[in-house]
Amino acid sequence: MKIAVTYENGQIFQHFGHTEQFKLYDTDDSNILSEEVVSTNGSGHGALAALLGSLKVEALICGGIGGGAQTALANAGIRLYGGVSGSCDAAVKALLAGNLGYNPNVMCSHHDHASGEGGHSCAEHDCTEHECGSHTCNGDGAGHTCEHHCH
Repeated sequence: MKIAVTYENGQIFQHFGHTEQFKLYDTDDSNILSEEVVSTNGSGHGALAALLGSLKVEALICGGIGGGAQTALANAGIRLYGGVSGSCDAAVKALLAGNLGYNPNVMCSHHDHASGEGGHSCAEHDCTEHECGSHTCNGDGAGHTCEHHCH
């Protein structure tokens, strides 16, 4: 299996959409066979899932990740292990051993939601309802425009 981890100085980088590097691991059932660090070449949010897909990644370990990126990863067939922190190498070893602590309901935790018309707030609904970036909120069906930034 090929595993990618958001990477910065040996640690799991906590903002998927802003990661500048991934550490890639080729593994068998229980061992790391090879590893390398690759640059994202400035790719952001939506392009990162495509980059991982082109690298034949099957699983991603990361910290925070927004709903749009989660959807893109799911569409690319990449399993997500989010909400993880600490050493990249230790996380991959824990995943291979079947005891990685992760959050299956991880959400982007660095949103800047602004109130829309009539007191509607994007914070009334979760990120899984829409893509990252500027969007039309689905919270009350009134079509309020809100700013939404995932990392």
